[in-house]
Amino acid sequence: MLRWLKNVGYLMFKELKSLFSDIVMIILTIYMFSVAIFLISNMGMTDVKNGSVAIIDYDQSTLSHRMRDALIMPYFKKVQEVSPKEIDREMDLGNYTFVAEFPPNYERDMLKGDNPQVQVLVDATAVTQAGIGSGYISQIFTQEVNEFMGNIGNIAAPIKVVNNVLYNPNHSSKWFMATTQNMTNLALLALMLVGSAIIREKERGTLEHLLVMPIGSSEIAMAKVFANGLVLLVISMLSIRFITVGALGAPIPTGQIALFGVGVLVFLFSIASLGIMLAVFAPTMPQFGLLCLPIYLIMNMLSGAQSPVENMPELAQQLTQFSPLTILVAYGQDVLFRGSGIDIVWPHLLKMAALGAVFLGVALAQFKSMLSKQG
Repeated sequence: MLRWLKNVGYLMFKELKSLFSDIVMIILTIYMFSVAIFLISNMGMTDVKNGSVAIIDYDQSTLSHRMRDALIMPYFKKVQEVSPKEIDREMDLGNYTFVAEFPPNYERDMLKGDNPQVQVLVDATAVTQAGIGSGYISQIFTQEVNEFMGNIGNIAAPIKVVNNVLYNPNHSSKWFMATTQNMTNLALLALMLVGSAIIREKERGTLEHLLVMPIGSSEIAMAKVFANGLVLLVISMLSIRFITVGALGAPIPTGQIALFGVGVLVFLFSIASLGIMLAVFAPTMPQFGLLCLPIYLIMNMLSGAQSPVENMPELAQQLTQFSPLTILVAYGQDVLFRGSGIDIVWPHLLKMAALGAVFLGVALAQFKSMLSKQG
């Protein structure tokens, strides 16, 4: 065992030296965990911001003005009042995403209990804003009507809804996007770095030098997993601390970051083992790229980082549970945002470790065959 560790340490040092000599890869790695995460988190928000709203107000009552004034920044731009003749052209030009039309005598009919309707036109070409923004407007208008009706004669509204928003009270999408982008970047770089290291050894013929040394395939494979995993673990933790928490203001305690690091460590073992397995099956670097990228894209789409796993078809939900990235995303959400402890998230760690063991077992079996062919 001591000899095995000594050999792994020697090969790990060799791998780190090779990795740090590649300046382009170092710059790319730093960029992906700093600038890229910051830009994507701020530019790719899924919540409504600066939505353009126009109002057609036939009523001009206290209630209609109150509902109009409730649409405030930063969710919506300053509301503009337009005439009915202008609205078709304005929406065709894309100047407004939402148009709310208050019918004549709206306040009077509401007080009489006739339940009048406010028509909201939505430009659905702005897909994200259209879907979420229309829900915002509906909630805001409903709240204003309930408060208005409750204030008339001090009559309480029939139902008072109290929402307690847990884990993300400000509905800030950038906190979630920063952490998920961190995890997906980890998956991509771990696959590429470890897999390309194996391919590079094959193409340069350096495996022949390894064959004459008293080392086994497990030592070669684990050295690459440990070396690349160590670098990615450090830069991922620094990114969470200084980009997600520092620059973006996510309220993540230091203890939860440490627990997340444990999950990242197990995940890197799992995904790096997958990278070795793919590299063993691919004889050249171009073929490895053609094999690696589709697998990564599928893992990313089904991971829950882009859309909830619950929204997927039942079969896809079952299959994606065999993806290390899906498990890490669920683990990260539990640890970083819900404050879960090891007593809750340990099944995620166990599943990632089991998948890594399977990938590594298959990779080592094929790796021995590849080494014998190289010899």
